[in-house]
Amino acid sequence: MSFDVAAEAYDGFMGRYSRLLSAQLADFASVNPGQRVLDVGCGTGALTGELIRRLGPDGVAAVDPSPSFVAASRERHPGVDIRQALAEQLPFPDHTFDAALAQLVIHFMSDPVAGLVEMRRVTRPAGVVAACVWDHAGARGPLHIFWEAARSLGAVIDDESKRAGTREGHLAELFEAAGLSQIESTAFPVGLHLDTFEAWWEPFTYGVGPAGAYLAGLDPQAQAELREDCRRRLPSGSFEITAVAWAARGLA
Repeated sequence: MSFDVAAEAYDGFMGRYSRLLSAQLADFASVNPGQRVLDVGCGTGALTGELIRRLGPDGVAAVDPSPSFVAASRERHPGVDIRQALAEQLPFPDHTFDAALAQLVIHFMSDPVAGLVEMRRVTRPAGVVAACVWDHAGARGPLHIFWEAARSLGAVIDDESKRAGTREGHLAELFEAAGLSQIESTAFPVGLHLDTFEAWWEPFTYGVGPAGAYLAGLDPQAQAELREDCRRRLPSGSFEITAVAWAARGLA
């Protein structure tokens, strides 16, 4: 899936959560100075920025299928090799990188196993391939309150819970199918503090991803009903949204 939205819209919607995952994924993949690492599905550059802090711009490359995200990432991270490409068709020779990472991307790949096979191909032998995906199937992703309220409207929805990697153990299954070895799994917890309900709600109106598309497809009355249902499910005043992402790593 490609996200045809402005980079700022993604930053306000999911970027605020993905930034909390980046250091955890880089640590899990044992990213260290001197390596060259690929960020697959870099989006607006949250993980890319973390990799640059560890490796410098010359040690990082990135790809994303969205032209607006590639443009934003290039502007934010000068000196990094950032290309528009699909995970299933990475534009690099075999064994180019010490590691290939995919943050919040596997469940949007048209063919997750093919994407992981490509990540393995461009990684040196015994290099690390790692990925993480929200626990949507376990209702522990950052959007679960929104989707719970949406289900109360009685519509058939894509709440992302059936997508690849969103249930416990499925990332490891995909890694095995892609031919990776010594596979390990874990979970990354995150917490985002929000001062008001509006700070939580407004980014859903930006049209980002399945949630944004679902909201945009509702008539104004249904949108208002969904909004008020979400408000009832959240504390008044400031609050914290907690979420969990499944993660897996393996050797190429």
